[in-house]
Amino acid sequence: MAQNRFHQGAGPSQRQLRVGELIRRTLSDILLRAEVHDPDLNRHSITVGEVKASPDLKVATAWVLPLGGHDAQDALDALRRNQRELRHLVAKGMNLKYAPELRFRLDETFDRMDDTRRIFADERVRRDVDGEEPDFDGYRANYGDDDDRDDR
Repeated sequence: MAQNRFHQGAGPSQRQLRVGELIRRTLSDILLRAEVHDPDLNRHSITVGEVKASPDLKVATAWVLPLGGHDAQDALDALRRNQRELRHLVAKGMNLKYAPELRFRLDETFDRMDDTRRIFADERVRRDVDGEEPDFDGYRANYGDDDDRDDR
């Protein structure tokens, strides 16, 4: 098998990134224009957050989420039902040797961002981020550091 001289490491290659972004844009346009003839799919406004292509570019995994996150499972089921038609429309809109198999997953990025915001809103975390040093007595009271004292 030929070796890629330019790509080193475990991350995706430039070609994978480029093809994934092209599929993302094409799929977003197809869903925006409601080109699939399925009323269940067309009633959802679906955001395509990211598409990752496999190293051989034959499988593309799209992370999707309906607007507002409502009825996410229904939208995902509708996408999976119309997978073949979506694959055909994506292939028609691109210039690739093979039409990639499309797989759909729910995008949980927004949930993780909300969790991160909640963590940073915590008083203890803000104090650590701001660099405020608690007084020594407060440190012992909060973290139980009495056993680690060095009595000389």
